[in-house]
Amino acid sequence: MEEAPVQTPLPRLEIRNLVRRYDGRAVVNDVSLKVMPGQVTCLLGPSGCGKSTTLRIIAGVEMQDSGEIHVDGKLICDTVFRVPPERRQIGLMFQDFALFPHLSVAENVAFGLRTSRPEKRARVRELLERVHLLHHIDAFPHELSGGEQQRVALARALAPRPRIMLMDEPFSGLDNRLRDGIRDETLDILREEDTAVLLVTHEPEEAMRMADQIALMRDGRIVQQGAPYNVYNAPVDRSAMAFFSEINVIRGTVRNALTDTPFGQFLVPGAPDGLEVEIVIRPQHIKIDFDRGGRGPNPTPQDGTPARGVVERARFMGAESLLEFRMDHDGSRLKASVPNVFLPKAGTVLWLMIRRDRCFVFPVKG
Repeated sequence: MEEAPVQTPLPRLEIRNLVRRYDGRAVVNDVSLKVMPGQVTCLLGPSGCGKSTTLRIIAGVEMQDSGEIHVDGKLICDTVFRVPPERRQIGLMFQDFALFPHLSVAENVAFGLRTSRPEKRARVRELLERVHLLHHIDAFPHELSGGEQQRVALARALAPRPRIMLMDEPFSGLDNRLRDGIRDETLDILREEDTAVLLVTHEPEEAMRMADQIALMRDGRIVQQGAPYNVYNAPVDRSAMAFFSEINVIRGTVRNALTDTPFGQFLVPGAPDGLEVEIVIRPQHIKIDFDRGGRGPNPTPQDGTPARGVVERARFMGAESLLEFRMDHDGSRLKASVPNVFLPKAGTVLWLMIRRDRCFVFPVKG
């Protein structure tokens, strides 16, 4: 007896080849994305890259020039067919909580419900209990803190049981002390509801903390997608790497598949002679030999050749110290981060090594 084939679950949200133009310029340019039930996907990128426009198209408040949107495998919008926004079962949360000031907490949460009064009352109480605000059921928005208003906005968005939640930087207006706890609570509730979440942010740290998947956007396109670990540790280009952290860039020219650097020669297999390349490494992957000082370190094979640098500046950043060096080899400048407090004086000579397995080689663009 043959076993039944395993069915691949359908994405809760799927967008295919979305394009939106303003004055002939594509602000959303061939964007495709899938979000599964209970999954949090972050659209990450700088301001103006098309993140919020993509969200507005999915919500139905703006029309695409081409492309399709599917929910649970069913088409809800293309350039001919369009399900109205109120029938898409999509919730929205924005930086501005947009609570109605003249309505109580209970009335705000109940606003989008189209059920009987007893069912409405039960749903409101259930949600306010989940966000720990049942004791404020009769309060008005101006009587609540920013964090409490955010939780009311979440309860209101969840009340109609949306299949998808679109969130446009909803935590950016909160105090840093509150933000981590509130966004963790918010995502816990959304996952419990099996809601697919598409979150827009320009903060890499927030995306890394919250997302199951990250879609990195630039100039209207998604340039890289994947789990946070993979996007961070396997960047597609220098700009993608620089978006997540400070970087050091060492430039060189390929000769016989090798390029010279202060740390010895780097292999660039398959690159033609004369190609200008950039070897990019994060400050935390530059190592300092504290024991040998000016005598020079004994490197391991992965550390490559040691190089002398002269400290130009050292700053304490809280959890780490950031040192800026001028390299003896070619006068280039590099940054290294060191855990805890390490603040050598300007002019101090130290030997540096780099983690070759943490270096990325990219061709110079343009």
